[in-house]
Amino acid sequence: MKALMFGWEFPPHILGGLGTASYGLTRGMSMQEDMDITFVIPRPWGDEDKSFLNIVGASNTPIAWRDVTWEKVEERFGDVMHPQEYFNLRDNIYADFNYMSVNDMGCIEFSGKYPENLLEEINNYSIVAGVIARTYDFDIIHSHDWLTYAAGIHAKEITGKPLVIHVHATDFDRSGGKVNPGVYQIEKNGMDHADHIMCVSNLTRRIVIEKYHQDPSKVTAVHNAVDPLSGDKLAVRGQKNVPEKVVTFLGRITMQKGPEYFVDAATQVLKKTDHIRFVMAGSGDMMNQMIRLVADRGIADKFHFPGFLKGKQVYEMLKSSDVYVMPSVSEPFGISPLEAMQCGVPSIISYQSGCSEILHNVIKTDYWDVDAMADAIYSICTHPGMAEFLSVEGKKEVDEIKWEDVGLKVRGIYERYVK
Repeated sequence: MKALMFGWEFPPHILGGLGTASYGLTRGMSMQEDMDITFVIPRPWGDEDKSFLNIVGASNTPIAWRDVTWEKVEERFGDVMHPQEYFNLRDNIYADFNYMSVNDMGCIEFSGKYPENLLEEINNYSIVAGVIARTYDFDIIHSHDWLTYAAGIHAKEITGKPLVIHVHATDFDRSGGKVNPGVYQIEKNGMDHADHIMCVSNLTRRIVIEKYHQDPSKVTAVHNAVDPLSGDKLAVRGQKNVPEKVVTFLGRITMQKGPEYFVDAATQVLKKTDHIRFVMAGSGDMMNQMIRLVADRGIADKFHFPGFLKGKQVYEMLKSSDVYVMPSVSEPFGISPLEAMQCGVPSIISYQSGCSEILHNVIKTDYWDVDAMADAIYSICTHPGMAEFLSVEGKKEVDEIKWEDVGLKVRGIYERYVK
């Protein structure tokens, strides 16, 4: 089975859960002996793990032929593409793109991030997808999240191959209901053209069916998993502060993640004890607002903002924590609690998260129920038996939630459409 996947980010260069999920799923699927994955991203950085899949960069794919020498190709792409591969692409360029802004290698430049001209990059990515679809041999197209739906549609139109899309989030989650009409239309167009739609939770599946008017028979919930701790992550050591407990929020500091509810809960807990510290790790459009809120509540001496963490820093933070809290208002899935539980950290999550559908050895509260959230934090921090139970049983639970099993479920969906 050969899959052509379109994604937007891939570790180690990630800005959220999309890249983490893409890595976990592809690695899990690669455990199937006959699975061959070509994973396309706008811009590769050269340090991605290519041991289990083929990574193709849209920014390294020529769409307009120029007077390019072998030497220029080797100088520009030598670390990611053999020069002959570039020249072989010449036969697959199917239109005159001279009207577009391309570099001297005939390629469109991509930021590899989420720039202000994101919609333009999405459109350019879909154009390059046409060249890539003509270049590689594959059985099925798999598009991850709304940024790549247009690319998947274009590849399907050119090749006639089946398209499955993977909904990691919708604009209803990201916007709190204030949906951007343009983004909604991109999402709905992708769903309308897809042969099948995979959603990371039943929560997201309901949104897709009800808000995007999709046939329930073509929409399946495929829950995420978590990579096992190994290598550098396993070697990471946290620093426990014995006199004080540490309670951590780790994620984008945006409306969707409910950071203000975390501050409210912290305020209540600190009325009962001064032996607990709170950490809000991450960055986002509400960060300054949260810093001001913490100051207004008079708890700044017990509250820390370490900023955006990545790689080993995430696990250093988790292993230094006594409680992890994810008070999300609308969370399609939420991998971070699984990562915390892997590290033996007792976790509190909102009922409004997709992972609450599969996790049992956690405390669940409504995101708006600050009283319940504060009580749970205080209880875990002051009752060693409760903390020990959640730590041990939580780790056992998530250690059985494997990407290899998720990959088998995705493979089953593929086989419905590949003849």
